[in-house]
Amino acid sequence: MNTEHSEQSAEGEGGPRAREAQDAPDAPGEAEAKAPPDPPEPPAAEEAEPQGEPQRDAAAPAPGTPPGQVHHNNVNQFFYGELNASRTLFGIGTADSDNARRRAVGRLDAGEADAILAPYVKPSRCFEEAADALARDGVVVLVGPPGSGKRSAAVALVAEVAERTEYVVLSPGRSLDDLAGGRVAFEKGVGYVLLDRMDEDASQTADFDWRRVRDTVREHGAHLVVTTVHPADGGPVESVRHVPWRLPDLAAVLRVRLVRSGCARDAVERAVALMPAGCGIAEVAAAAERIARGAEPAGVWQEYGSSAAQPVRDWFARDRTPQEWAEVTTLAFVNGAGYRDFETCQERLESWLVPAFPAPVSEVEQAEAARQTADRRQSLSRNALVGVEERKDGALTRTALVFPHSHYRQWALQELWTKRSTPFWNGVRDWLTELIGTQPGLGMQLSVAQGLALLTRPAFDEVADNYLRPWARGAAGPAGQSTATLVLQCMCLDESLAATALGVARDWARSPDPALRSTAAAAFSGALGVRFPTDAVTILLRLIVRRGGLPVDASFALAGLVAVLAECGQDTGAVFRPLAYRLRAQRGTLTGQPKENTLDAVLTVLRARDARTGRRMCAGVLEREPRQTDTIGELWAGVLENRPRRSLAVHGLYATLRDLPAVAADPTEVAGRFGRSLGAALPRGDRPQLQKALRQVAARADEVTTPLIDTFLTAVPSTED
Repeated sequence: MNTEHSEQSAEGEGGPRAREAQDAPDAPGEAEAKAPPDPPEPPAAEEAEPQGEPQRDAAAPAPGTPPGQVHHNNVNQFFYGELNASRTLFGIGTADSDNARRRAVGRLDAGEADAILAPYVKPSRCFEEAADALARDGVVVLVGPPGSGKRSAAVALVAEVAERTEYVVLSPGRSLDDLAGGRVAFEKGVGYVLLDRMDEDASQTADFDWRRVRDTVREHGAHLVVTTVHPADGGPVESVRHVPWRLPDLAAVLRVRLVRSGCARDAVERAVALMPAGCGIAEVAAAAERIARGAEPAGVWQEYGSSAAQPVRDWFARDRTPQEWAEVTTLAFVNGAGYRDFETCQERLESWLVPAFPAPVSEVEQAEAARQTADRRQSLSRNALVGVEERKDGALTRTALVFPHSHYRQWALQELWTKRSTPFWNGVRDWLTELIGTQPGLGMQLSVAQGLALLTRPAFDEVADNYLRPWARGAAGPAGQSTATLVLQCMCLDESLAATALGVARDWARSPDPALRSTAAAAFSGALGVRFPTDAVTILLRLIVRRGGLPVDASFALAGLVAVLAECGQDTGAVFRPLAYRLRAQRGTLTGQPKENTLDAVLTVLRARDARTGRRMCAGVLEREPRQTDTIGELWAGVLENRPRRSLAVHGLYATLRDLPAVAADPTEVAGRFGRSLGAALPRGDRPQLQKALRQVAARADEVTTPLIDTFLTAVPSTED
């Protein structure tokens, strides 16, 4: 099993104690976690325990929290519960939000590998060139724009050259020093792929660094394929071949996918004949899936390639009034609103856009401008890019303004970016900052976040510099910070943007600004943590143990990440194992802030509630993931050993046992298994104290809980022999 070890240390962070904590290796066996298919809501604020035990509210900053640190407890809940990305092309071969719900790194299982390799079509020349370099050197780099098929090619290359049919996807955050220095445990015969490697600062030692990577991979008998959109930094690289990547024959790609789906030959050829120019691999894969399910090819192809953009480009090719520009811009960011909310937002935008357009001079121009303003709704009805949709809301039906086709949105944003200059975008920036700063509902926040995520494709710097970073620092208040995290969540829907979102959040986490670090912690508790669990846990643990970090924010973020993983039965060990390792490593330390913060983080995670059910997450994990029982028992033992936290730990333990009947098919079996694991980890001298304290807390337990307490406590001393 591959183990990715500790993340590289952030430069200049913290004092000696912080550096010591950062340089410690991560837990053995800390594999990249699988992302769940349907993540849940984050844990709710912890409620008061029985017998009046003091409790810190999860929604409130800890005493002494610097200004700007906030918690975003409802953002992930809304993102996963309400996001509707239907028929919006995010990611490779997907038409919904599934990409945000599965891990982007880790070992590929047989089904995932087959799904990539079975329909794969090799591009001419560049594939053979890359395969030869990989066989010769053990490492090859594929360089090409997004959508050119590098991801599938990387897996196909290691499948062709590597000795074993095992493939591991590494985090795009891995540096050359990580790859060369032993922080990735390469295994003989295994194929590794590192997708969308982040652009590092140009270095004059690039060739030397790549040579070290090559030698390390060779030494372990492994093979590594790296993909990137960037050319080599610091000059030409001779030690590792960088192969310019090209699209395969898209007609062949479509034929293979349709034939494999059982489509008749004449239907296949008709679909191929209708395929428009300008398609990417992801679009062809998505279209093939829909056609194979019975959709009419002519209708499907209208949403992909040059056909998708043409109606939008035709609209923008004509002279448009300032009001029409404002209509489409408002729709790009406020999508799905009713007439009143939409017109209010449009009116505010127009006031910000005044400097971007010449003022009407003549009386005729002024009269026309006044008429248009008075007839907003009629103008909207004449706009070909504005559609009206009737949406069911319980027993009611409400009207929503949308694009006639959802894919128009991304093309409208690209045309807006291409055709409007800085004064226009200054107005858009100020309008959105004002809009978000008024603390709109989460639906409005999500719509704005989706628009900004789509805008990152043609204008990443614009979004990062004028929206993400200022909002993450608090320029638009707490709602701006949560909206910034939502933008990163939406970017995770697109496999070509997920690595970029990771890079943004990593930069925030390393910032000296506590508000940026707080927002980063919130981002890692949701879709970003699901996509890149090892990166998320490593960074959050650093924020917990580093001097001047944000232990409260990071602890709640870890609990949120457990909630996402636990609800779907995925590997919550991605959080539990590193926590147990940290606790074990600090057991011999008498005191110190890193140890105190680690204990607080463990207690926060163990006692957190699932907002969806109100029950302890730990109870559900014990039922769904029996393999985590020993690790959870070790974590409970660690906080029970600590006298200042023992009372809170006992009350949390009681609440967990009390919730077992609601989540477990056989709560008695789970309680016994849990008791044996905790007893094995708890020192003998502490077991009688646990018996006494838990009996006291459970004195008034109901008739269902009392037998579980008895079973649990009977199992605890059973390990003495």
